[in-house]
Amino acid sequence: MMNDPVTSNSTQEVNFRATRMTFAHSVFAVRALTGREVMKFLHQRSRLASALVRPVLWLLVFAAGFRNVLGISIIPPYETYTEYAVYMLPGLIGIVLLFQTMQSALSMVYDREMGVMRLLLTAPMPRWYLLFAKVVAAAFLSILQAYTFLVICLLFGVWLPWEAWFCILPAMLAGAVMLGSVGLLLSVYVKQLENFAGTMNFVIFPMFFISSALFPIWKLRESGAQWGEWLFWLASINPFTHVVELIRFAAYGQFNGTSLVVVLLVSAVFFAMAVVGYDPQRGMLRRVGGPG
Repeated sequence: MMNDPVTSNSTQEVNFRATRMTFAHSVFAVRALTGREVMKFLHQRSRLASALVRPVLWLLVFAAGFRNVLGISIIPPYETYTEYAVYMLPGLIGIVLLFQTMQSALSMVYDREMGVMRLLLTAPMPRWYLLFAKVVAAAFLSILQAYTFLVICLLFGVWLPWEAWFCILPAMLAGAVMLGSVGLLLSVYVKQLENFAGTMNFVIFPMFFISSALFPIWKLRESGAQWGEWLFWLASINPFTHVVELIRFAAYGQFNGTSLVVVLLVSAVFFAMAVVGYDPQRGMLRRVGGPG
């Protein structure tokens, strides 16, 4: 059977363009996908309220209820006795990043059902870079929400040092990319939109509660509970713990090398698995029926 010369030439042109991706093309892809995520977010104003009401309630209710119960001792990176609300703040920033990146993963499942993902992944650019651009777009949107949350915290008298607003930006970016990679991998294996809510709860709440977001993990070991030691080790290997600690140390001008290594390693592993999953020749989408 003879090949269609038009189809063959088109395929060669697409391959040629894909291999000749320039820096301008890469920036344009990130800017376009980020703009799409932001525009979708602005047209769904309830998403901002739902994204912020959760950490605000945690801040108001838990910080008030446990103010005199869970005062935090002098532990790194703190140099003085720390109020519980101040200790919670990096963890609540983390949960803003976590919920927003998972929400973006949910939108990817919706785009796959509607056929948008098929159009995106057939663009004349490397598939891995298009997926990376989606992760960066989700991370950018989650960081905007995190800073909005910090502004709200000022109204309730809870704040970080002003220089921390700049210091935590790289830490939030690294953490958001890691969480976005986790969400990206979940979007590969969740076949229907209706199933994603249960999957999110199965992933989000264990990641959040078994971490250092609400209390130092050494309190789990010292609690005396029968399962305290197991929870301590689970929290120690929980990637979300390292996202929170990376932000916490950065807020006070300190560097947590262990957390950074864990965050970068988890990001690379989960993103690589997601790229394989979105490859219709090798990954899960071959059995699911394609990205669209």
